Amino acid sequence: MPFADDVRAGLSATPKRLQPKYFYDELGSRLFEAICATPEYYLTRTEAAILEAAADEIAERSRPAVILEFGSGSAVKTRRLLEATLRRGGELTYVPVDISRSALHATEAALRAEYPRLTVAGIEADYPEALARLGARGAGTAGLRTLVLFLGSNIGNFDPPAALEFLGAIRNLVVEGDTLLLGTDLKKDRHILEAAYNDALGITAAFNLNLLVRINRQLGGRFDVRRFRHRAEYDEDRRCINMYLESMTDQRVRIDGLPLDVALAAGETIHTESSYKFSLADVEHMASRTGFAVETMWTDEREYFACSLLRAAPHGTPQRAR
Repeated sequence: MPFADDVRAGLSATPKRLQPKYFYDELGSRLFEAICATPEYYLTRTEAAILEAAADEIAERSRPAVILEFGSGSAVKTRRLLEATLRRGGELTYVPVDISRSALHATEAALRAEYPRLTVAGIEADYPEALARLGARGAGTAGLRTLVLFLGSNIGNFDPPAALEFLGAIRNLVVEGDTLLLGTDLKKDRHILEAAYNDALGITAAFNLNLLVRINRQLGGRFDVRRFRHRAEYDEDRRCINMYLESMTDQRVRIDGLPLDVALAAGETIHTESSYKFSLADVEHMASRTGFAVETMWTDEREYFACSLLRAAPHGTPQRAR
């Protein structure tokens, strides 16, 4: 069981860690939707405004028959791109990839009801599994012109080498001329960044602590969440927000289903997420290193966030007939 194996490995490591992909059980997915509505969390509404303004241009430049989205969630922002593409006429298939079964099924049902002309073919998987399954089809998107979406600055959850590896894997999945729309949170004042991950209502704290609740529920853990606190802080040197669960006391916690005893000292942390921030030059660098070329970038007027349309450049892959 991957969840059990990853929890065992992460809580046995020094320093301790849990993988952020496990935030998104049913409750975690709902909490994240609530985070996106908080005043402090500017990322979602800023990106949504960019997509609202640029959707028709993105559809015109990419002209997809398939839109493949990693980390689709509720696909609220994606609707703007689906609608712009459908307005162009022709058939369109949307392939949402999400690790949360409940979120994926709800999104599929909603989109089928809203857009009768849209074919929806979801994939319940984490990113590596989804890439493997798509690649196993021979051509990841069945020979059709493809727009890949990786929005929400989810690329920032990868350490820099892993980010390059993931973008390279997407490049290997598509062919020359296909496009990738990449959302990236831009560097800014640390107070703005830290506030976004420490909302006044405490929803991000609940989202973070829900990881322990999930371990209790699925693995027989005995974590008392009242003995932990959420912590999020900006690392200037690494240009990222780090999120932790901090033990407020010396304690030993049993996880019956592993079985495992976890010893924590007062003040000791469990790392749960990093969120890297970027400059526009960083995006260009990532693109050039992974077989893409930046075609267009859109930002909001404050330059808090960027959406970049990257086009797959030649690298020996036969070009698909258009």
